[in-house]
Amino acid sequence: MAKKKTLFECQACGFQSPRWIGKCTACNQWDTMIELSTDQIKFLQEVSKNNKITGPQNKAKPITQIEEDNIVRFFSGSKELDLVLGGGIVPGSLTLIGGSPGIGKSTLLLKIAGNLAKENKKVLYVSGEESAGQIKLRANRLSANHENLFLLPEINLASVLSEISNEHYAFIVIDSIQTLYSDDIPSAPGSVTQVRTITFELMRIAKSLHIPIFIIGHITKDGSIAGPRVLEHMVDTVLYFEGDSNSELRLLRGFKNRFGSTNEVGIFEMNKEGLSDAKSMAGMFFSKKKLHSGSALTIIMEGSRPIVIEVQALVSEAYGHPKRSSTGFDNNRLTMLLALLEKKLDLPLGTYDVFVNISGGIKINEPSADLAIIAAILSSYRNRELSMETLFFGEVSLTGEIREVPGLSQRLKEMQTQGFKKAVIPNKPLEETPIKCFIADEVSKIVDWM
Repeated sequence: MAKKKTLFECQACGFQSPRWIGKCTACNQWDTMIELSTDQIKFLQEVSKNNKITGPQNKAKPITQIEEDNIVRFFSGSKELDLVLGGGIVPGSLTLIGGSPGIGKSTLLLKIAGNLAKENKKVLYVSGEESAGQIKLRANRLSANHENLFLLPEINLASVLSEISNEHYAFIVIDSIQTLYSDDIPSAPGSVTQVRTITFELMRIAKSLHIPIFIIGHITKDGSIAGPRVLEHMVDTVLYFEGDSNSELRLLRGFKNRFGSTNEVGIFEMNKEGLSDAKSMAGMFFSKKKLHSGSALTIIMEGSRPIVIEVQALVSEAYGHPKRSSTGFDNNRLTMLLALLEKKLDLPLGTYDVFVNISGGIKINEPSADLAIIAAILSSYRNRELSMETLFFGEVSLTGEIREVPGLSQRLKEMQTQGFKKAVIPNKPLEETPIKCFIADEVSKIVDWM
């Protein structure tokens, strides 16, 4: 009797193994291997046979003989989205947008689809989660109704591809990739094989017909895109929405972009008209009235954009084991800064609870805010208010040295624009500035400005 052939596949990365293993050797995740059925194994074998090279192959050429692609972008109608994409939408690109439920993924793409439809571009919006009537209600609120915007409530890939081949669309939205399925694949919608195969088909359509396709992806508990990690490798651009769903602000950040930089961030406001570009960054992430004890101001760089933010800290006596918690700031870096303050300034923070929060729901990904974090902690510990006119920025090392930060001139120009007068920085600026700068090259000197 022939032995039954078995094959196991990782749900996270798509790695295949002839036997079950507790930990995937490709992505190092536990309990992600699932056994494929006989039909699934046969399907994979047929795909492998069909992918064998039968015709003439392309020959390699010297890179000096290769002509550059002339990328001509077109605007989406949203300056913030165009900024994150690198200047606009690239024809033939495949873009993946992720984010927590209710944060505004569908709202943003429906508004973009409406903007492009008004520019006489034929747009297809494929929805596998909502009916056409539900999308129509949202379109009324977003003012996205236009004859060039077509809705297709469908989850069958063959029907979607048939619609795309019969009509000439200039822009396509898939909401969402986990709801689509193909009859040729013997597995449930959202499975590894389904998502991988469907994404490949969409990528083939986008490249061959030069149609930009935007895909909405669900996320897991840890905030990553649900499904195999190969999904993020296949697409050209990966965007993530950040922010508190209870707040009006939303941040769109690029984590992968084959056609531009990933340093830029788009800032949106959720209002009655949907997700709109934030009109002004001034005063959006800090209080203009007065700083209370435990608050300090700094400037971070989000790509080429300087943003003034407020850092808040609370230091209180601990009852039992002291707690260290941070929102919008790396908790491990906070622990390091507290240990540095204990050693250099002899502060008994080991018996205090310390909480840090970055106002506005923004997350700090650069070390230039270290000095502002320390200033806020000292302000709360001593119950002393800091000046509303003073900003702090500088990276703090393990030796207590305050190091230079990139883009110092841009930060000082932003201070001047918004009316700030003083800055505590680690080095003198190269250019003349009306901002009064205090030099603090060591942590111990920060006490002089408190």
